[in-house]
Amino acid sequence: MNIILFDGPERDDLLPLTFTRPVADLRCGILTLREKWEKRSGLTTTTLTEEHLSGKWPTVEEDDNLLVNGALCATDELYNAVANLAAGQVLRSAGENGDILAVRANIDDLESGAIDDMETVEFAGEYVHIRYPWDIFRNNGAELERDFLVLADGRVSEPISSTNTVMGDRIFLEEGATVEASILNSTTGPIYLGKDATVMEGCVVRGGLALCDHATLKMSAKIYGPSTFGPHCKVGGEVNNSILIGYSNKGHDGFLGNSVIGEWCNLGADTNNSNLKNNYAEVKVWNYPARRFIPTGLQFCGLIMGDHSKSGINTMFNTGTVVGVSANIFGGGFPRTYIPSFSWGGAAGMTTFKLDKAEEVAERMMERRGIPFDETEQAILKHVYDLTFETAK
Repeated sequence: MNIILFDGPERDDLLPLTFTRPVADLRCGILTLREKWEKRSGLTTTTLTEEHLSGKWPTVEEDDNLLVNGALCATDELYNAVANLAAGQVLRSAGENGDILAVRANIDDLESGAIDDMETVEFAGEYVHIRYPWDIFRNNGAELERDFLVLADGRVSEPISSTNTVMGDRIFLEEGATVEASILNSTTGPIYLGKDATVMEGCVVRGGLALCDHATLKMSAKIYGPSTFGPHCKVGGEVNNSILIGYSNKGHDGFLGNSVIGEWCNLGADTNNSNLKNNYAEVKVWNYPARRFIPTGLQFCGLIMGDHSKSGINTMFNTGTVVGVSANIFGGGFPRTYIPSFSWGGAAGMTTFKLDKAEEVAERMMERRGIPFDETEQAILKHVYDLTFETAK
């Protein structure tokens, strides 16, 4: 059995986060969507995605393929339904014209539309479907609970130092994780510390929290769950129900709430975002395929930021702001609530962040984590740059 996670119709609605990654490599809970399938199957998955991403995420097709929508968060029930499909069967969600969840077939069958004539198996169980960026933080609590059970099942946590104040018993430390002189409350959600993760002194954590491998909570951070900080992230200040996918920094004071931040981002000291409108109205957010602001159905919605973007000190982001890839935002006042990729500036106006300069910044930041900004990474960033300015014409 060979599992291929494909980018479905949700991909464009998940921009800017999917400019630089397949849908399956979004993080919700502790794990990425890909890791959720791999943990249950014991297999390494590959990806059917956009051409400009295929160099980093290639497709491996075999004789027996399970093609699974990469926007689905795996559950045991959903995984079993997918794994039990017979050749030529399509798994759809319940109801008329149900969503395609998975198909046991070849890639040509998926791309040609041949699956429309295949036998349908209906899945009536519950699952989380990530359709829009705000679905990530909206579902983070449930996914954190589910992932915690998968990762901690049958295992023993590393010991928790007696210097901490601990409430509840749902705390799991991987090898090398350390936490000292902090308050850890897992009665409201599990707390998971990945390998070599560090919680510095004086932090106050109200779970759920996922602090993934090599990530750091800086001194006196105040964390309200459910929040997730991916590998190698550094987080300080006040954070509520937010996800940093990985390799990003919010190292200083300032508030981040109901937000999703991509990789290789840096929020400067005292960067703050609003997650609630002054009139308590529903938040509208920029949608790339619609090319307009669309309703989220949410009263609380903060910042959505694509990979490689940065903010200077004292930057203020208004409710429901979307920032594209490799933007550099700074200055006083509130910048507009949609900031295209490769923008340079702030409320006083924007110019273009030239590709060669953006590449220099990306190379320096990635080098600090020992990851090369190689030709594959360069090609992805150049594609997003070209696409940004072709769309703007």
